[in-house]
Amino acid sequence: MSLFERVSAMEEYEPWSREQSPNGRQRKMSFNPVGSWVPEAAQEEPVGAFEVPKTKRIFQVFFAVIYCLLAAGIVFGYAAIKPVLIKEEVYRGYCTKEELEEGVRVCFEQEIRLNFMFTVAAVSTNVVALPVGTVLDRYGPRVCGIVGSLFVAIGCLFFAFAWQLPFDGYIPGYLFLALGGPFIFISSFQLSNTFPQYSGLILALLTGAFDTSSAIFLFYRLIYTASGGTFWPEKFFLAYLVVPVFILVVQLFVMPSNSYKTVGELVTQAEEDTSFDDHASDSQINNPAEVQRLREARRVHRESIVSEITELLGSADANEQTKNEEKKKNVSGVWGALHGRTATEQIKSPWFILITLFTVIQMTRINYFVATIRPQYEYLLGSYQSAVEINNFFDFALPFGGVISVPFIGLILDNTSTPFCLGVLVAIATTIGVLGVIPQTWAAYANVCLFVVYRPLYYTTVSDYAAKVFGFATFGKVYGLIICLAGLFNFSQSALDAMTHKLFNNNPIPVNVILLGLALLVGVTLVGFVWKKSNTIHRENIEEEAEGARETLMPGAALNGVNGYGATDSH
Repeated sequence: MSLFERVSAMEEYEPWSREQSPNGRQRKMSFNPVGSWVPEAAQEEPVGAFEVPKTKRIFQVFFAVIYCLLAAGIVFGYAAIKPVLIKEEVYRGYCTKEELEEGVRVCFEQEIRLNFMFTVAAVSTNVVALPVGTVLDRYGPRVCGIVGSLFVAIGCLFFAFAWQLPFDGYIPGYLFLALGGPFIFISSFQLSNTFPQYSGLILALLTGAFDTSSAIFLFYRLIYTASGGTFWPEKFFLAYLVVPVFILVVQLFVMPSNSYKTVGELVTQAEEDTSFDDHASDSQINNPAEVQRLREARRVHRESIVSEITELLGSADANEQTKNEEKKKNVSGVWGALHGRTATEQIKSPWFILITLFTVIQMTRINYFVATIRPQYEYLLGSYQSAVEINNFFDFALPFGGVISVPFIGLILDNTSTPFCLGVLVAIATTIGVLGVIPQTWAAYANVCLFVVYRPLYYTTVSDYAAKVFGFATFGKVYGLIICLAGLFNFSQSALDAMTHKLFNNNPIPVNVILLGLALLVGVTLVGFVWKKSNTIHRENIEEEAEGARETLMPGAALNGVNGYGATDSH
């Protein structure tokens, strides 16, 4: 689930923070994690949505949802395509002679290499968020989308001809498919500003498309099975090349080259356009009638722009949206905790360290489960057929569970406090961990159902936490670093696979118990810390309000010779 989905299109054009930034400048959220490393002159200027025909903007949103559905997160359908790769005997050549003679379904080295392919993809999906932000801020969404389409095309070609290449083409093929996803998905977020009044709906559609894209490999596996294995990977990935070609064509002829202006930027433009109709150059014109004509033309143009912005936003100052955002801030309990601090100060704080540890552990658990669900339940249930049924159910539930949960996630995050949301995460994660070691069919299905709901909730809550605690000015750097570190630690999944197969004789319970214990320890610590800090922030806000109230004179308090503090004036 995407990494920035909970950051509202309604940016901070009147930001509040507990500790204002030293320069006092108003900042919008940037997807660029390296911030000032990108020269200002090189950055693309945003465009107002009112400058683009409504029909074209509708098509832009429609096409973005379609190509996100087809390409944004297909690598997370690994559990669905893995059985196909096993049947095609991918990496079977790494099995020992003894394993082949025994007729093992999947040998140790084959399992390790297949899972490593997914691990590399999962890691790269998170790490690539860093350069994606830079490319998007510097060159705009069109270039970003084109790069993504090229990566997907390269991945398809590697995978299609992997069996003919003199080197391992499967890992780089899956890697490029993974790299293309963030370039395509993240560059689509700015389309929520095409219709600011419906920005939440647009983001929900894009997020739902990302979640559902994991079903692409499920549909392929169903076709592969129905065809008796004749529609093998080469045919599928060559046919799938139509997707990156479609994305390329749409980027070139339909999508905007520059990002759309956010609500804050539009409001600022409206305020500036209402400021004046006179230009300094008017003094250089000797003809008063010509000056009056120019000023009238500017007034008409200004009123036209303000009218279009008002129609786009619903109101020129977006009062309703501003009130909604203020309500969300107050409910969260942690808004502004580290706003105004430098990225370095934020990264050194317990706020960052704890959420990073939590993210590292949870992301490792999530990807480990996705990669090993079939062998885990084959051991737990003692039946290969039962494991296949659980795997099939998971393949269907993963994309649709994410789609169904999106609107409920929004309601939870907008109407409950951040400590409560984190507590829910820890409770669900613990329940999943307990269900994951119970060797019963009912526990397996319950585990899958909770997992497919937990996964999008987890990703969304972490990005929501980062925006509320660290602020938009450093969001790219801080959140990007959290996801990057969590991604890099996912390489530990290979060690977990080796422990399961070699040390514990294919028994997944010890590894799951270890991960459960670590997650519970870090989770409880995180929730306790955030809850305590939330109470402190709430108390400080009350004290600040009380202080401000004492300093404000009540109307009429100075009447009858008595001043606002109860003292009698002497004169």
